[in-house]
Amino acid sequence: MRFIIRVIVNAFAIWVVTLIPALQVQIRPFAPGETLQLVLTLLAVAAIFALVNTIIGTVIKIVAFPLYILTLGLIGFIINGFLLWLTAWITSGFGWGLTVESFWWGVVAAIIITIINAVFGAILRPQKRKRRD
Repeated sequence: MRFIIRVIVNAFAIWVVTLIPALQVQIRPFAPGETLQLVLTLLAVAAIFALVNTIIGTVIKIVAFPLYILTLGLIGFIINGFLLWLTAWITSGFGWGLTVESFWWGVVAAIIITIINAVFGAILRPQKRKRRD
């Protein structure tokens, strides 16, 4: 259930990023002009981004742990931008998906996606119940 919620939030965040024309991040749907195809494409890209972030991102973050310490965590922005760029590269092989014009715009887009995910994560986080004795 968490994965599905994570994919939906990621799809929303990617959609918001594609609405900002200055970032030069676009989405190419399966079939042009159809809203359903756009939503399905966003969900597929978000699922691929979640998988890339979970599998490859975890390995990179473990290897780059000393850099996290040296840069006080700022290398995380670069790593997230790389993971977004990698997702765009993977989905472009299918002929649809995410298009990131520049690596640095990808870093900015990844920062915005991270902020949106943090806000929704705080809202959708399950609350712990207090025990009454």
